[in-house]
This record gives sequence, C-alpha cells and structure tokens, in this order.
Amino acid sequence: MQADKQQTAKVFSFHGGIHPPENKAQSLQLPLGRPSLPNELILPLGQHIGQSSRPLVKVGDKVLKGETIAINNGFLSSFLHAPTSGTIAAIEERLIAHPSGLSDLCIILTPDGEDTWANLEPLNNWQDISKTDVLAYLSEMGIIGMGGAGFPTQVKLQGAHKNPLTHFIINAAECEPYITADDMLIREKTLELIVGIEILQHLVEADNVVIGIEDNKPTAIAALKTELAERNSNIQIAVVPTKYPSGGEKQLIQLITGKEVPSGQYPADIGVLCQNVGTCVAIHDAITLGKPLISRFTTLTGDALKSPQNVEVLFGTPVAHLLEYADSEPKKISRLIMGGPMMGYTLDSTAVPIVKTSNCILAASKKELPPPAPEQACIRCGMCEQACPASLLPQQLLWFSKSQEFEKAEHHNLFDCIECGACSYVCPSSIPLVQYYRHSKSSIREAREANVKSDLAKQRFEARKARQDAEAAEKEAKRLARQKATSSKATDAKKAAPAKAAPTATAAPASNDESKKLKVDIAIGKSKLKKLQKQLLEAQENQHVEEINSLQLQVTDQEKAIASLEEQLAQVPSAAPVAPVENTAKASPAPVSDELKKAKVDVALIGVKLKKLQKQLADTPEDQELKDKVAAFEADLKVAQDTVSKLSESTQPSTNATTPEPKAVISDELKKLKIDAAIAKAAVKKVEKALKKAEEIQAPEIEAIRQQLQEAQQRADELEKALANPETTAPKVAAAKAEPTAANLDADAAKKRKIDLAIAKAGVKKAEKNIQLLKEQGKDEAEINASEWPSKLKEAQDKLAVLEKEQAAETTKSPATTEASAPAAPVATENVDADAAKKRKIDLAIAKAGIKKAEKNIQLLKDQGKDESEIEASEWPKKLIEAQQKLAALEADETTPATSVSTPVEKTAAADSEAKVEPEMDLANQIKKEKIAVALAKAQINKLNKRLESTPEDADSINQEITATEQRLQSAEILLEKLIHSQTNMQENR
Repeated sequence: MQADKQQTAKVFSFHGGIHPPENKAQSLQLPLGRPSLPNELILPLGQHIGQSSRPLVKVGDKVLKGETIAINNGFLSSFLHAPTSGTIAAIEERLIAHPSGLSDLCIILTPDGEDTWANLEPLNNWQDISKTDVLAYLSEMGIIGMGGAGFPTQVKLQGAHKNPLTHFIINAAECEPYITADDMLIREKTLELIVGIEILQHLVEADNVVIGIEDNKPTAIAALKTELAERNSNIQIAVVPTKYPSGGEKQLIQLITGKEVPSGQYPADIGVLCQNVGTCVAIHDAITLGKPLISRFTTLTGDALKSPQNVEVLFGTPVAHLLEYADSEPKKISRLIMGGPMMGYTLDSTAVPIVKTSNCILAASKKELPPPAPEQACIRCGMCEQACPASLLPQQLLWFSKSQEFEKAEHHNLFDCIECGACSYVCPSSIPLVQYYRHSKSSIREAREANVKSDLAKQRFEARKARQDAEAAEKEAKRLARQKATSSKATDAKKAAPAKAAPTATAAPASNDESKKLKVDIAIGKSKLKKLQKQLLEAQENQHVEEINSLQLQVTDQEKAIASLEEQLAQVPSAAPVAPVENTAKASPAPVSDELKKAKVDVALIGVKLKKLQKQLADTPEDQELKDKVAAFEADLKVAQDTVSKLSESTQPSTNATTPEPKAVISDELKKLKIDAAIAKAAVKKVEKALKKAEEIQAPEIEAIRQQLQEAQQRADELEKALANPETTAPKVAAAKAEPTAANLDADAAKKRKIDLAIAKAGVKKAEKNIQLLKEQGKDEAEINASEWPSKLKEAQDKLAVLEKEQAAETTKSPATTEASAPAAPVATENVDADAAKKRKIDLAIAKAGIKKAEKNIQLLKDQGKDESEIEASEWPKKLIEAQQKLAALEADETTPATSVSTPVEKTAAADSEAKVEPEMDLANQIKKEKIAVALAKAQINKLNKRLESTPEDADSINQEITATEQRLQSAEILLEKLIHSQTNMQENR
C-alpha cells in the first residue's frame, strides 16, 4: 500500500476541455501487427521540424538496415536511416504527409527482402561519458519527439539546462479519440519504456519524474505499476481524468504540477520538461541495442477497415500498403485522416508514406465523420470560451481574425492557441474557428518576416549613408585644406608683384573663383553621368525597355550639360588675363601654416565621428560605452578647436607688417603632373582590386590584369620621379599637354572591358562547374533546371556574348573610325552621331532579346509535347518573325554609311572603309553562328549520352542520333576553322 502511494502523484485540473466519444476499443481487439515489406519505401528528408536532412547516398547505392542515408543539415535537424536493406532507386519529389498536400524531396528505397542489419554499436558506457557525447549519439541515431511536431530530441534536452528542472514528465495521456498507439506501446514494451526514462533522468537530472496517463488505460497503468515496483523505482505515476486535451503539453503540466506555462514562454522556463513514451522507447533501443529510429507504433482504425489494429510499421511505408493490410473497404472511405479527428489532417492520396510523427491512420466512413454543417453567424453563446483549455477568448479572436486586426489578436494571446479544436467542436453555429486562427497566425508570421527584412534593409541603408557622409566630410575637409593652401600661395605671388596694374590684379581672383566653380560643376556632372550610364547598362542587361529610353535621354542631356560647362571653362582665362609679374596686390593675409591646416582637418574629422556616435547614442541611450566615447570625442573636439583658434591668432599679421618674401609660383605643368600622379595611383589601386577579385574567382584573364597592373605601376613610378625632378621633366610635360587624351580614355575603356569579360567568363565557368557537380550528385534534368544555376549560366552567357560583341565591334570599328575621322567636323554633329549610335545599339539589343525570348518559348512548347499546329496557333511564331524583321532592318540601317556632312573626299574614304568592314562583319557573324552551332552540337551529344545512360533500352535510336550529331559537329568545326583562317588572312592583308 505504501509503495502504491509512493508511485502515485497528486493531480490538479485545468480550465475547459471536452469529452468527445473515445472510440479507442476498436483498435485494441487484435494484437500488435507487423505488416510485410512494401515494394518501395518513400523516405522524406523533412520528417522533423527545422531544416531537412542532407542525403548521403546516390541512386544505385546498396544500403543495409539501419545504415545512415541522410545527415543533419544544421542545428535544428536530424539524421535519417534505412528501414531495411536494399537499393536506392531514386531521389526525387514525392507527395508527403502534410496539411498542404505538397511534394518534397524523398529517398526511394527498393527492399531486397533480406532485411540485413548494418553493424550495430550500442552505447554501453553512457553513464561514464559526458552528457554532451550522449546527446550527440542520440542525434546520430535520428531520435526526435514522436508525439507532436517532431522536435529533435538532442536540441530539446540541451535547452532543458537553462533552468534547474523540478519535474520531468512522460506524456502517456494520449487524449485524442481513436488513437491507441501509445497504449499498445506501454503494454508491449513496458521494461524498455522504464529503462529509457531512467536514461533520460540521468541526462536531465530532474527532482521528480512523473508518468502522466489517462484513467481509460487500466491495462497499461497496471503494467507500469508492476514494473516500477519490481525495479523499486522512484518514478511516479499520475493517473489523470479522461478529458480532451489533457495530452497537450501545457495542459498535462498544469494537471501534474499545478503550474501554468506563462504566455510566450516554454516549459523549460518554469523548470519542467516533457517527453513522449515513444521517444523514451526509441532512446532505449538506441543506447542499449544500437538501433537507430526506423519504425514506430501506428494505429489503423475507422469504420472503413475490417481489421482495425495497432501495427509496428517501418518509416516510408505507403498508406495504401497499410490499408490493404487492415482489409480496407475503399467504397466506404469518406475521409482518410492522418492523426486523430480533432487535430489530424485529411490525406488526398494513399501514396503518402508513414513518417516519424505518424501515430494514426483513420479511414472514416461518411456516417462516422459526416461533412461539417454550413457556417452560420455567431450567437455569442460563450460555449467556446468555456471549452478553451488555454483560457482564451475564441469569440474575440474570431472577430479580430475576420476583420484582420492582427495586432489586437496578438494582444489577446492568439499564439497561445494550441489548435486543439475544442472551440469548433462545441460551437452551435458550426464556425471553423481553428481555420480562422491558423490563417491569422500565418499572416502575422509573414508580416513579421517582412518587417525583419525591412529593418535589415534600413540598417544597411543607414550604415551606407553614414559611411558616405563620413567620406564626404573627410573629402570636403581635405578639399578646403588644399583650397586654402592654393589661395595662400597665390596671395604670396600677388604680394611679390609691383602695383602697376592694380585693376587687372583685382580681376584675377574673380576669374579664379569662377574657374573653380565651373570645375566643381563639371566634376559633379561627370559623377552624375557615370551613375546614369551604370543604370543604363543594368537596364539594358535586364531588357527594361521603358527605363532604357528614359535613361538614354538623361544621359544625352547630361553629356550636353558637361560639354557646355567645359566650353565656359575654356573661355574663362581669355576673359580674365593673368596680371603681369610687375603688378602688385594690396596687403593680404599671411599664408596658412601647416599646423593650422592639420588642426582644421582634425576638427572636421572629429566632428563627423562625434555626430555618428551621437546618432547611435540616440538609438541606444542606455549604452554606457557609447556615452564614454561621445564624452572623449567632445573633449578632443574642444582641444582641436582651441588649437585652431590659437594658431589663427598667431598667424594673423598686423596692417603695418612688412610684406613677406614671395614664394615661387607653381606652374600649370607641375599642377597637371601632380594630378596625373594622383590619377595613376588611383588606377593602380583599381587594377589591384580587380586582380584580387579575379584571383578569388579564378578568372582566365588574370595574366592580362597583372600586365595592366605592371603598366599602371610603371606609369605611377615615372610620374613620381617626374615630381621629384620638376625642372628636367617640365619640357616633357609641356609637350605631353598638347597630345590628345582620347587614347588614354580608349585604353581605360579597353581595360574595363577586359575586366568585365574576365568576370563574365568566370561566372560562366562557375555556373558550369556547379551544374556538373549537380550531375555528379545524381540529380536529374528536372532537379538541375529547378536550381538557380541554369538561369545563372544563361545570364552569364548572354552577358559574355554582349561583351564579346562590343569588343569585336570596337576592334572592327577603330581602324575605320581613324581613317574616316575629320578634324573639321562640328562638335554638335559628333554628339548627334554618338547618340544615334547608342540608340541603335539599344534597339539592336532589344530586338535580339525578343528573338531569344520567342525562340525559348517555342522550344518550351515543343518540350511540353505541343504539335506544330498548336505552336503556330500561339503568339510566339508571329513574335519571332516580327523580331527577326526588326533586327534585319536595324542591321541594314547600321551598315548604311552616314554621308550627310561629308565632303567628296570623306565620302570616298568612308566608302572604302565600309567596303573593308562589311565583309569582315559578315565573316564575324558567320564565325559566331558556327561557334553557336558547335556549342549546340556538343550540348546535344552530352544530353544524348545522358539519355543513353538512363534509358539503355533505347540504345539503337539514341546511338543513331549521336552519330548524326557528331557528323554535324565535325562539319561545323571544319567550317569554323576555315572561317577563322579567312578572317586572319583578311586582317593580315589590311
């Protein structure tokens, strides 16, 4: 009597609950069944909550029973093992047991019938090794929670150590109607259950261990008490009254401990941990026998089954195989449910497999589970509130869900709803309350994810803006320092000049100011132009026609504005001649010292950093570290400001002070030399950055970029030497001043184009490499096409083709342009021609994109099995013809020579030039077409070889296709070689 009292724990109560018909006796009439092996086992990779497992096997591999076939794919993931020995037949998308009815990636295992076990390695020293090693072992055995959402057991046990545990509860309540899988498990494997609980108690170290079980399982209760008494165990049994949903985790905790889990928290936060009886038995099998989790107890019940019973079934067994085992009557099946009638979900297909969380298959007749009555208006009876086990207000939550007032629904603890269905069960208006709550929860989760993404984007934007502001402030400080230094030197020069032409001397500063303003405007305009050109290039790559036209107009306007500003700048020196050396200026302030310049720069930099810290402090006012930094920067700023004031006072001369000795005026050539040196250094840095990027992606143009780096470094060194000896290099600089800068611009453009080509080739290579890797992993064409790499390969190839075409056009265009260029042509005409050429290029790109799109869609229709009449009836053949006609018209316009402003001599030169270019262009187009033909033939051969491997029964027809394609490839390669040879001879003759 005392032992029985010691085994029994005190029981409390919880709010609400209902008493639906139990219907548990039907499945307990027969003993435990063990179905035969099916023809195939379908093993989904996502049988648990969290990330899906990652397959370790390939199609065709032979595996043994218990062998690992998939490993965890992150922290919240699990392992998967072969339920029997056999061969991996496929890794493909199959329908799975999920409320959505969607497919997921599955491993298809064909049993060999031998059921041969792999080598089992039990963990006999589990009491001696660290608990972390035991948890890692359980993870490798694929143990997850088998009563709820399938939470990985090792993760749940790790989280249990956040707070000291007062209660470790084993959930054996099984409150849902019809389900008796846990009842049968306790009867059949009582000892294994007790040993598994003892292993878990060793891991969690809880003060009390309690088994919670409903009083409608007398046989299982008696078996537990007998076993516990024989082992003299301190594990307690809490027999709770039969009430739905007493098996819910939070409700069972309240029944056994009297504690209520606070809203938004977990049981571990109040010192409680729950585990299902199926999980405890699986842990026993893994630790003591070395068996991974490959099977479970499942209830087969319902009026449509002649032999309802509990079975021990292998994971991956199709539901159809179990229905056949239980003698189902297909005509009587009205609804097929996985789980119970309260929280289960309807299956649309019997081909779905049993997974680790499948505890019941309910084949219900129409009489057993009739269709729900139509929804009516709420009568505000309050019965849903009385039945809710979570003490919520279902009526209020319904109104908030219908009106999409999600914030109010959250405020009323919508996420505490366990979706047990008690409110829907008692509702006299037949309102599907749980469905409304699920919809609201999913909407709130989507909004939260969108807010998180928005916040991250905002943080990135603010960080970028702060960085740009700091860089701009630093540049402005440096610019002011340089400007003051230049003005001080100019002032020295004016002081040294005599006062013969005072009016001219006073006009010089005005012209200098105007010149500086124009230079600043030109620099800003060029920056805007560069940004617009970049946007235009992106729009052309993405084929956004409206954006292309708008951006093209903006680019043209900006170029004209810059040209106008440059003309004004060229006229400024003639309007304001420089005063002769004999002139002298009025007394002006003394030049600013180096210490004063440095002090002012320090003030500007400290001010920028201080503003940034103050902004961060406004967001997090409690951050003491930020406060200390702000105080330190404020002190530094004050010291720097005091230093500036002292230096300004010490350098201010009196009105009667003698004029200091004038410094030598820096020549324009020396200034230009300094600018060239700075540009050369910037170019070196830019090429170094490009080389680093090319080395990271292993681009094929690395050697070319290194050569460019060497040339840029050599130029920078030469300019540095020239700056060190300005007297010897002055004549060279003056001579270089007269040379045109077009060559430098062309060189920079060529360098940029080479770098872009290298990056594009690397992108193609990377995409091809990843596609090949997917093929080696056994992925079929559908899986490879569903990945991102084919689209990335297409984009990279398109980009590479555009770049190669631009390079070829530039190569063929440059000689003709040199011969046909006329120095007397007006500037406006050149700009118009350039604009027209750009617009023509854009139109050509759009037309080619239209052809590609139409051809792609026609090919897609062919792949879908459409015949020629259906394809002709679609819009794509017509669009293809229109695009080809447009492209032909544009190419014809492009080859027409522009003679509107040419002289007779120029016309002759242009005609000769085009006569040379036209055959070259035709030859280049033919070479390009043959290259495409060669590439297509090679791709076709690869595709046919793959088909030959997958379908050897069609070997004869496939081999004939391969032979024909190889002949076509050989002919195309021979023709391509001849065309390239002809092109080489033509270039040598020219």
